[in-house]
Amino acid sequence: MTRLLLLNGPNLNRLGLREPRVYGHTTLEQIEEKLTQLAKEHGVTLLSKQSNHEGVLIDAIHEAAAQKWDGILFNPGAYSHTSIGLRDAIASIEVPVIEIHISNIHARESFRHHSHISAVSIGQIVGLGVYGYELALSAMINHIKGEQL
Repeated sequence: MTRLLLLNGPNLNRLGLREPRVYGHTTLEQIEEKLTQLAKEHGVTLLSKQSNHEGVLIDAIHEAAAQKWDGILFNPGAYSHTSIGLRDAIASIEVPVIEIHISNIHARESFRHHSHISAVSIGQIVGLGVYGYELALSAMINHIKGEQL
């Protein structure tokens, strides 16, 4: 059975409360429930984790590789723009990663325009709201099946 890790970084536990004009009103729990259901419909097991701590996220990436998970759907939040450690963790594994951002990071403050994560990911989905998570799930399933992204 295909196994995917849904990994969310700092402040994403505040979805639904935090800056709703930017991130909307959907909570992380609602996103996780929706994705778990969609994954199940495709015969995929989805494990969800969120942390506000960089080291915990790095450990989750290493564990996914050690346990031979099939893919990681990752919203690194602000760590996209700052974390060489997360970039290096992803570069050190063979598990494919798709980077997700709810807002369009390229249309926001200039410090958000660069992502260290995108260079080591198979793709990046930005600016499509929480629907980006569903697209990432679909894209990862297709990638695992060997379909061209």
